[in-house]
Amino acid sequence: MKINFIPSLIAIAISSLIAYACYSFHSGENHQLLTGGAFLFLSISSMVAFGFSFEGSRNSANIKVVSGIFFFIALLSNLIFTFINFSVPVYVITNGILLLIFLLIIYSINKVKQ
Repeated sequence: MKINFIPSLIAIAISSLIAYACYSFHSGENHQLLTGGAFLFLSISSMVAFGFSFEGSRNSANIKVVSGIFFFIALLSNLIFTFINFSVPVYVITNGILLLIFLLIIYSINKVKQ
């Protein structure tokens, strides 16, 4: 696994802008949680999709596709939480499970070494 610097910075910048948009449009009291959670999940999935390169073309393609899918799942999840009032446990459990499933799938694909 190799980190590409410029695409990683762009992925982090996009994630931070989306997190700020979630912060700006949320009318409830959990602004900081929503912003931090959105930034964490979106930055991890977008950095894996755009900022990392992996050995093997099959593994790299599969990891990038799964990362892109989970980026849009994270975006959709955080947009839903932006426009509704939610409790802290519901947000943490929902996005935590999604993030852990994403990391498990990426780990499993990378471990295959094809």
